[in-house]
Amino acid sequence: MLKGKKIAVIGGGKMGEVLTSGVVTLVEPADVTVTDIVKERLDYLGGKYRVKAVSDNRAAVRNSDIVILAVKPQSMGEVLRELSGSIDKTKLVISIAAGIPISFIEGFIGKDARIVRVMPNTPALIGEGAAALARGDNASEEDLAFAQHIFDSVGITVVVKEDLMDAVTGLSGSGPAYVFIMIDALSDAGVLMGLSRDVAVKLAAKTLLGAAKLCLESGRHPGELRDMVTSPGGTTIAGIQALEEGGLRAALIAAVEAATLRSKELGKGK
Repeated sequence: MLKGKKIAVIGGGKMGEVLTSGVVTLVEPADVTVTDIVKERLDYLGGKYRVKAVSDNRAAVRNSDIVILAVKPQSMGEVLRELSGSIDKTKLVISIAAGIPISFIEGFIGKDARIVRVMPNTPALIGEGAAALARGDNASEEDLAFAQHIFDSVGITVVVKEDLMDAVTGLSGSGPAYVFIMIDALSDAGVLMGLSRDVAVKLAAKTLLGAAKLCLESGRHPGELRDMVTSPGGTTIAGIQALEEGGLRAALIAAVEAATLRSKELGKGK
């Protein structure tokens, strides 16, 4: 659906590279331009993905139909100020900057700008991302579909209202860190029980991965899947009792709430 579209990725960092790797599966590499301020990075991106790699943001934007803003939140104001005269309503703007509201971007490039705000997460680095998209007032359903198509190339997408983006940040944006803690803790437990560290880490990580895929692909409620593993008086229910006594469920809920509230605090400064 993106055939013939010219795409500019502003920012060639980790997420910029991830999106570039996905975009080149959807359009011709020659129709993709990536920008960065580091020459070595440009050489690497241009060589690996066969895209145009330049340091001039304005030139990249002028020749594009879709502009992906993949810069750090603290750099967004400076970049938007630079691009303010180069972006008009003929271009779709996609922003992945955490905590940067659509209104902030409109303040630089105009109230009539077509903007889709996206909150991706780091598993997109291996094509297993979970991204939430919010459509600005002037972005069309087709614009939203274009953005979904791009982020579906590196994972899955959901559509939410913009006022829920802080909750997305607290859940899936910060969520990988919670999971890494769980993997680390489970592997520690395996070592405590006599397993070697490498075996414990592999078992812990693969168990979480397999459980997550089973949840997604079976379509069953997590509680139902839990019950499939939990036999009366067995080992699993004993482990679950220990988790409940330790407050795992409450701690995870509190973590998402705390991260959501912090995201809202950071957004108020924009």
